[in-house]
Amino acid sequence: MKTYGLIGRSLGHSFSKSFFEEYFQTHDIDAQYLNFELDTIDEVQDLLKKEISGFNVTIPYKEAVIPFLDELSSEAKEIGAVNVIQIIEGRTIGHNSDAFGFHQSIKPFLTNRHERAIIFGTGGASKAVEYVLKKIGVDVIFVSRTPKGENQFHYSEVNNHMLNACKLLVNTTPVGTFPNVEDSIEIPFSHLSEEHLVVDLIYNPTKTKFLQKAEECGAAILNGESMLREQALKSWKIWLGK
Repeated sequence: MKTYGLIGRSLGHSFSKSFFEEYFQTHDIDAQYLNFELDTIDEVQDLLKKEISGFNVTIPYKEAVIPFLDELSSEAKEIGAVNVIQIIEGRTIGHNSDAFGFHQSIKPFLTNRHERAIIFGTGGASKAVEYVLKKIGVDVIFVSRTPKGENQFHYSEVNNHMLNACKLLVNTTPVGTFPNVEDSIEIPFSHLSEEHLVVDLIYNPTKTKFLQKAEECGAAILNGESMLREQALKSWKIWLGK
């Protein structure tokens, strides 16, 4: 039996474990999927030496894991974040399937109104989102608690002019994830309209407080479940070398 697993910090409500357990059972695959909770990324050194056939990587280690890997795919190198580790003859290769998953999930909803986007958060997931949006010609700005550089702004700076100019909003932060379902990033929601597409990469709950508030203002909304499924299936193909 082969073993695959997820590297992260708090994995009690992980999508990956339940998804792959069901996938393995449905397709009669002799494999198991385990959660590996690490207090610090340094613990990954010993984990990567074990007889495990592949890993997913989640918050907060998508960037921190990179120095521990033997090489990166060209896409992971350009994005600067890894969420899949392929193991070939003992060598660890970092990939990024988040970009693929995000692109697949958002494609049906994009229109010519979505020329500019605001990405909330600046972690590993935000890098994959930025990569996809820039590839398809969407201008991007970031909103962060600790903005750095001319393309990043603080939450307190989000105003009606910014929201009128940017019709695509993407939350890549964990704010509002179960069990903290009453939490939400705060923006002036009243300036959203039916022209806006608001995406939250969170999938539990299926409709975060952020998405609820956006929907009440007429915006179209999308959660992270379809992205997760797409990136998980891509992970499986990467592990199989396809």
